[in-house]
Amino acid sequence: MNAFPGPSGMPPVVGIVGSRGAFGRWMAQFLRERMGLQVIGHDPAGDTTLSPRDLALQADVLLFSAPIRRTVAIIDTYVDAAAGDEAGKLWLDLTSIKQQPVAAMLRSSAEVAGLHPMTAPPKLDTLAGRTMAVCRARIDRWEPWLDHLLATSQADCVDIDPLAHDRAMALVQGLVHASHMAQAAVLRELAPAAGGLPGLHALRTIGHDLDLTVTGRILSGNPAIYEDIQFGNPHVMPMLERLSDAVALLLAQVTEGSDDARTVVRDRFLQQPAAWFGGDELAARSHGFERMGYLQADLQGRRYLSVYLPQDRPGSLRALLEVFERLGVNLGSIHSSRTPDGELHFRIGLDAMPVSMAKLRDAVETEGIGRVVEARDDAG
Repeated sequence: MNAFPGPSGMPPVVGIVGSRGAFGRWMAQFLRERMGLQVIGHDPAGDTTLSPRDLALQADVLLFSAPIRRTVAIIDTYVDAAAGDEAGKLWLDLTSIKQQPVAAMLRSSAEVAGLHPMTAPPKLDTLAGRTMAVCRARIDRWEPWLDHLLATSQADCVDIDPLAHDRAMALVQGLVHASHMAQAAVLRELAPAAGGLPGLHALRTIGHDLDLTVTGRILSGNPAIYEDIQFGNPHVMPMLERLSDAVALLLAQVTEGSDDARTVVRDRFLQQPAAWFGGDELAARSHGFERMGYLQADLQGRRYLSVYLPQDRPGSLRALLEVFERLGVNLGSIHSSRTPDGELHFRIGLDAMPVSMAKLRDAVETEGIGRVVEARDDAG
C-alpha cells in the first residue's frame, strides 16, 4: 500500500494521545490497515514508552483521543512539551465538544483541525454510514492530507464552526441523553409496579420500543462519556433549563386538568412544534417511524434463520438464497447486522415452510455456504 504523503512528500507518522482508549485503538488500526501509516502513541493506561515531548516531536500528525473532561489539560501539556517545535505539524482531536479543545490546540504552533466522529468505535474498519464533524481551525499545507484522511474514513463529513458544533451537540446529544437518562430513572422507580420490563414489553408500542432501545444503548455504554457531554458542553445547561421549564409547564397543566389547560398543552407542545417542523419534515419523520415499525416486526418474527457467510465475497448471498429457492422456502424478510466481534449475519424471516427447519439448516451448512448461528420456528 502506497500511503498518501504529507506536506514533506513522505507518509506522515501519526501519534495518538490516548492510544489505549476505545477510539484510540480503533484509529490506530484504521491508520495502519486502511492508510498504511506508522502509528505511535502514549496512554497513561500502559503505553508510556514515549514522553509527551518525544511523541510531539516524532509524530507528524498528533491525534488527541482522550476523555472530554481531560482533553484541554492534556493538550496544554503537549503545547508546553512541544515548546514551538510542533510548527509545521498537524494536530487533531476526536472530542465530542469542539470549542475548548480546538482553542487549546490553537495555542500551539501546529496546523489544527477538530474532528468529532458521531459514533462509538464501529465494528467495521471505516466510518461508512456515520457522520463526522470537521472544524478546520488552522489548515494550510496539511489540507490535502486531511481531505484524504476524511475520504478514506468514508464518513459523511460536515464542515462546521466549533461554536456552532457545540450548540448543535447540546440538542443532538445533550437533549437526547438527558431525556433518556431521566426516562431510565423513572422506569426504575415505576416499572416494577407495572410488571417490570417484561410486562411493558408485552404491551409495547413502536415508540416505546424505540425509546427503550435508545435508553438501553446509553445505559450499556461508558457512563463517563454521557456524564462529560452533560457537564462539559457549556450549551447543555441552557438546554436543560428549557427542558425543565417545559416539563414543569406540562406537569402544571395536567395537574390543573381544565379545558384551558388542555388547550395550552395542545398549542405549546403539539401545534406550535408541528408548525415549526413543517409538513414535509413531519411526513418524512412519520414515514420513517412506520419503517422502523416494520423493521421491528421483522426482527421479532418467530420463524427465522440467522446465517453467517464466512466467504464475504460477491455472490455469497445469492448462493445462499438459491438454497431457499430450491427447497421452495418463501422469504418474509432479510436483514443484515454485525455482531460485537464484527461478523456479518443475515437474519432471514421465513413465510412458507414446505420443509422442516432442520432440513433447511442442513442444506445451508452441508453446501458450505454459511454457518447457521440461530434457527427458530415457533410460528405455529
